[in-house]
Amino acid sequence: MRTHYDAAAVGRMIDALAADILRTWPAERGPLTVVGIRTRGEVLAERLTKLLRERGHREIARGVLDITLHRDDLSEIGPRPMVRPTHIESDINGKPLILVDDVLFTGRTVRAALDALADFGRPSAIRLAVLVDRGGRELPIQPDFVGLIQRDVPLTHRVKVKLVERDDSDEIVIDARISM
Repeated sequence: MRTHYDAAAVGRMIDALAADILRTWPAERGPLTVVGIRTRGEVLAERLTKLLRERGHREIARGVLDITLHRDDLSEIGPRPMVRPTHIESDINGKPLILVDDVLFTGRTVRAALDALADFGRPSAIRLAVLVDRGGRELPIQPDFVGLIQRDVPLTHRVKVKLVERDDSDEIVIDARISM
């Protein structure tokens, strides 16, 4: 199993995600909303939006979704979870939406995001774009657009996506969890 992907590899993955999205939702199909799940999904959504615009898709609204209060493990986070604002630029009713996250694992984050999106309206379609699909689903959730499929990651390992906007580098690192 490969355990490290450098900035060039991450760049190619994001570029491939944008190309896949454009094949499904070309500019001629009309408006599109791209919503990133905080925090690295937010960064990926911004990068994808930029690439889609550069390739001719002009009617793109952006959004950032905080799922904290929709998580099913909220009691495990602690007594004062950090809740940051959700912001969606336009009405999502009846329009296609791309939901973006960095890593898809159990599917619980995406389930929480779908619950949170329901507070803002009913898109005509929701498609999921993830940088890494590591397998291990606990819920019947699958991505529509994937940069990297890495389904042989042991449950004892984590997939860490680093993005320059948050972490000073672009890379994906797969390593053993440190147990305490």
